[in-house]
Amino acid sequence: MSNRSNDQGRAYEYITLVTLHTEISKIRKAEIVQNSSLKAAKDAWDNMNNNMQQLLAVSATSFVPEIFDLEPLILEDDGDSVELLIQKDNKGEEGDVRDILIVRSGIEWEIGLSMKHNHFAVKHSRLSHKIDFGKKWYDVSCSEHYWQSVLPIFEYLQKQKAKGKAWSELTDKVGEVYIPLLNAFIEELRNAYAGHKELPQKMVEYLLGEYDFYKVVSIDNKSLTQINSFNLHGTLNKNGKRHKATSTIPQVLLPTRIVNLDFKPESSNTVELYMDGGWQFSFRIHNASTMVESSLKFDIQIVGMPTTIVTINCRWK
Repeated sequence: MSNRSNDQGRAYEYITLVTLHTEISKIRKAEIVQNSSLKAAKDAWDNMNNNMQQLLAVSATSFVPEIFDLEPLILEDDGDSVELLIQKDNKGEEGDVRDILIVRSGIEWEIGLSMKHNHFAVKHSRLSHKIDFGKKWYDVSCSEHYWQSVLPIFEYLQKQKAKGKAWSELTDKVGEVYIPLLNAFIEELRNAYAGHKELPQKMVEYLLGEYDFYKVVSIDNKSLTQINSFNLHGTLNKNGKRHKATSTIPQVLLPTRIVNLDFKPESSNTVELYMDGGWQFSFRIHNASTMVESSLKFDIQIVGMPTTIVTINCRWK
């Protein structure tokens, strides 16, 4: 993700937090937790021009009432206070993809929002000569065969990096890097799945995090904000004592089988993973910088979801 996109994402988190605080405070006590992540988001917001600030504010305003309808415990006043906070970026590495938390400590309850501005990416995981993606993704260490397959690729990249080469200067990065690396990735996943049938479930838990959340995506060119519910463990959509949620968010079943894993047709840099229950992901490998690095990054996206993941489109007014 570019610095500009990253800053816009932080600014979106900030104005969402402010909007939540403003609207909740009209009904009950709420407070914003002061931390370094809030400061970074506020700085990003302050650096946005007026047009971008107005756009992000409209986007936030459009979806916040829907979250209140889905989660009546936010507004139900029992004399306690609602805490609002922005999490540190490294939480994502620890299995928590939620950017914003809405917390009521008095009843030991919280929900989280994963905020996206004009993109739908799930993860940006890397492959390198020392990253054991199997252990990290689904708790099965990569095989010796995998390391023997990929080490020559990363040694080649290390040599090009030492020469100060740009990716555009490589004569055949597709044939020498992308295709053999993705072939090794596919083979490793297939072999691991053959001996570990819990792999599909663990893959989804890695990609989507260990906690239930709402993914909120601002789609500027369509003037709408989209909410997706990821209720994997049944913690979302709890009714309050006096108010019930206006819509029901069903619990989502995790996959149990890999149906197909292969290159996307007519693509040399993207792998598609199809699992049962409607789970579908794409893994696009790419160089994330101008100059050659000794690692490559995945742009991982959901291309198909179970029907039990509720999608709500909030049109801007």
